[in-house]
Amino acid sequence: MGRPSLFLALCASVSLLGGLTFGYELAVISGALLPLQLDFGLSCSEQELLVGSLLLGALLASLVGGFLIDRYGRKQAILGSNLVLLAGSLSLSLASSLAWLVLGRSVAGFAISLSSMACCIYVSELVGPQQRGVLVSLYEAGVTVGILLSYALNYVLAGALWGWRHMFGWATAPALLQSLSLLLLPPGTVDAAAHRDLIPLQGGEATKLGLGRPRYSFLDLFRTRDNMRGRTMVGLGLVLFQQLTGQPNVLCYASTIFHSVGFRGASSAVLASVGLGAVKVAATLTAMGLVDRVGRRALLIAGCALMALSVSGIGLVSFAVPMDSGPSCLAVPNATRLSGFPVDSGLPSGLAPPLRPMTDQSPGRPVLSTSEKTKPHPGAGDPTALPLPALSIVPAAPPSPAPEHALLHWTALVCMMLFVSAFSFSFGPVTWLVLSEVYPVEIRGRAFAFCNSFNWAANLFISLSFLDLIGAIGLSWTFLLYGLTAVFGLGFIYLFVPETKGQSLTEIDQQFQKRRFALSFGHRQSSAGIQYSRIELSAAC
Repeated sequence: MGRPSLFLALCASVSLLGGLTFGYELAVISGALLPLQLDFGLSCSEQELLVGSLLLGALLASLVGGFLIDRYGRKQAILGSNLVLLAGSLSLSLASSLAWLVLGRSVAGFAISLSSMACCIYVSELVGPQQRGVLVSLYEAGVTVGILLSYALNYVLAGALWGWRHMFGWATAPALLQSLSLLLLPPGTVDAAAHRDLIPLQGGEATKLGLGRPRYSFLDLFRTRDNMRGRTMVGLGLVLFQQLTGQPNVLCYASTIFHSVGFRGASSAVLASVGLGAVKVAATLTAMGLVDRVGRRALLIAGCALMALSVSGIGLVSFAVPMDSGPSCLAVPNATRLSGFPVDSGLPSGLAPPLRPMTDQSPGRPVLSTSEKTKPHPGAGDPTALPLPALSIVPAAPPSPAPEHALLHWTALVCMMLFVSAFSFSFGPVTWLVLSEVYPVEIRGRAFAFCNSFNWAANLFISLSFLDLIGAIGLSWTFLLYGLTAVFGLGFIYLFVPETKGQSLTEIDQQFQKRRFALSFGHRQSSAGIQYSRIELSAAC
């Protein structure tokens, strides 16, 4: 009895540690950027390049990673990505120039993107329908824990000599632990068949891999064969609506939003990083407990509906609350830096840059706006007078919010927490779970990576367009637009996304093959009323 438990524990550790590595690597730049700016004298554009280089590597991995996963296997892809991450972390920890920093961040981005795809697929194929939802969702929980862990280590190492080098180096710890767990697990579903005495595997489908199954090319994703086009529509729809509802901006710009609706000073940064992070962890853990009971589709519908209401609530509240300017990268005088920036509470409200939480499994990044840039301070030639990123300067010592606005301020905060909670128990974990289930095993890696590339591209578009959109239509209408997008997403989920709870991967594949159009999966589908043709395998297999 102990052997199945050990097998499940190893699978859980692979998922959790993979997510933890992803979240840590995403968020560590928030604490390392300021000391890097001081040590290397980075300009605004150089800081943006450093922050964005992770995304460039992740995009590259999403374009080629699928072929690597399908060609060499899920386990080998994860182990290879951990080796790449080790190389990237060494480049970052030992970097002596901006070029090495950018190279290290790009390599790390490639590694965590490849690992994120391979982990979800690998775990979903190893375990049975009863455990698949929990264990794949555990990856999203790991992402959130990794983000919070990076904040904690950033705080501890902020005053240490070369602290930023240690910040980057610690990313290898969970990756090494994950590699140790992988060494005790089978390479893939074929070898997992030999462990059927350890745990029920996909209703016998594990042994089916490679035994007369059809082969697919990448172009088959867009053809009607086996309803591959319908599956691709489901996958792309989920990742696009996950981003187009504005989730990257609600997280990455949370402190700016709090400031705009009346929360002043350092409290906005604390709420954005710690408060929202804690809510995200709690909601993700809730999703883990419900995903195999309530179902994927039900969580997506409930979460998307709550996201539409909450983000629209933020927009409506902001109509009645005075607006402040958004963030921009500005030069800060030397005297300001030496006074303790950004911790010094004597700074004018709004001057200190916020800590910007990252997205999850989801996968996002902080973005430093270039909407307003200034030349460095005249003393910038002096190494003690380097420019720092900061928010646009607003009038010093702003008046306290009017009493009649206090309720609106707290309403905005509640809406923000509801939005983060809704995303974290719906789109956050469930999108990647569904993507790991709906495609045939032969093309699952390439299909997952294809959808993931749209996820990263949409994240980049939404993040970079946020401030421009606010400038064009205002903060209120921007969030109302996100709310409308969530309504469209709700309709998409209701009409096209199937319920896969309690079904093996073979059964899910059979159902897609029987349905010519994804629309047939609508609300009328009930797993209790579906007739399956379970594959019977002889002992010789």
